Amino acid sequence: MSTLASTIDPPTSDMAIPAPRRVAVIGGGLSGLAAAHRLRELDSGAEVVLFEATDRVGGILATTRREGWLIERSADMFSTREPWALDLCRRIGIAEELIETDARFRRAYVVRRGKLIPVPEGFTLLSPARVWPIVTTPLLSLRGKVRLAWEYFVPRRESASDESLESLVVRRFGREAFDRLVQPLIGGIYTADPAKLSVAATLPQFVELEREHGSLIRGMRWKQAASRGKEAGTGARYAQFVAPRDGMQRLVDALAARLPPEVIRLGAPVERLSHHAECWEVTIRGEASPLRFDDLIVAVPGHVATRLLQSVDQQLADLLGKVTYAGCSVAVIGVRQDQLARQLQGFGFVVPAIERRSIIAGSLASLKFPGRAPEGKLLLRVFVGGALQPELAGLPDEELRTLVLGELRELLGLTGEPEFFEVVRWLGMMPQYHVGHLDLVSQIETQAAKLPHFALAGNSLRGVGVPFCVRSGERAAEAILASRGAAASASPEAARG
Repeated sequence: MSTLASTIDPPTSDMAIPAPRRVAVIGGGLSGLAAAHRLRELDSGAEVVLFEATDRVGGILATTRREGWLIERSADMFSTREPWALDLCRRIGIAEELIETDARFRRAYVVRRGKLIPVPEGFTLLSPARVWPIVTTPLLSLRGKVRLAWEYFVPRRESASDESLESLVVRRFGREAFDRLVQPLIGGIYTADPAKLSVAATLPQFVELEREHGSLIRGMRWKQAASRGKEAGTGARYAQFVAPRDGMQRLVDALAARLPPEVIRLGAPVERLSHHAECWEVTIRGEASPLRFDDLIVAVPGHVATRLLQSVDQQLADLLGKVTYAGCSVAVIGVRQDQLARQLQGFGFVVPAIERRSIIAGSLASLKFPGRAPEGKLLLRVFVGGALQPELAGLPDEELRTLVLGELRELLGLTGEPEFFEVVRWLGMMPQYHVGHLDLVSQIETQAAKLPHFALAGNSLRGVGVPFCVRSGERAAEAILASRGAAASASPEAARG
């Protein structure tokens, strides 16, 4: 009997030994890996098979090395504000390999009229926690500063309906603060159109601050007092971000290494899913017969899930199809430090849409963490496209090169040619949580619950970023185990220990 057959077919015996549960996980990105790992962690007897269409697991998470450069091809760090990724790293034994961002450079810049100006200290995404940096910043005019300060007196919103990020910020801080500060900072994270982005689905903590304190400034000052002395910085809470010393690929490899070899099937694109009388059937492209499983986790991007589930539940497929996606292209560039006339002392910069430039943001990746570039050199990543300029993301490599290097010459004083220039495409990879997204998610989850022994995972529903992908996969695994009462056989506390 082949290894796969022994994984798929339940053993026969004259004794009343329960057959091991057979679980299929579709999709080998981080959510799918986390789901497969959690299944085995809580039920070591489960026969899990993870199907990945490509020749590697990890999805867009990937790290490459070349002549002293460590290049991240997607996310280059993750937040510890949400505990799920950090907790997973502890359980798979790589927590000691995590390194923090370099405290010397924990600041970001915003482009204003061709110049890079530091984000006011204490300003975090939607609200300032400190007054004086706002008073003195050249990013805002006097009128814009007065309007921002007036937020303290703006009445709280009484409606509980969803609201766009742009609506909330303009309502509370005014148009200039939105255009010059919030839009570029949010755009650098979500590559989204803030006029459509749901604040409740993306940044619910600010909805709560307004509801509880009546003012975002008042709420941020309260939070600052509660955590005084823990961190300084601007734009994002950089001390809350970490990465494996050897890059994000280390997380992928460590997860995969914890799974038995027979679990992961690469180069196995799923052609069709079907459900028949307590059994899921998975048809792999090029294989004549479907494989049978007791349980199914679908952990693929929304448009792929829509296609696969049409033959199972058209209503669920249609609902998943309503989640829209955007994307961008990333130029990865290696230069010598002396090629930049303007030496930034920060992790990067963001570009407001009103600047009418052709890039969203730039990251000095080798200043975030050590070991990302050879001595005397800098690794940059420049983001192009997003929901506001989708046509630019699809430009040919040579056109992107001309565009990006032109922007860097103007903004950073880049001279000469880079040591290397690569383009990484993230087209259609970033789900857009538009206004009404949480209502849509509720409908999706309600419909998905009607399918027996089935769960969804991935970043299309309840959070983008590494920690949310981990949580999504692990929750799907736990739901599958709970659906058959298997969770009682191994407590989460014992498994996590």
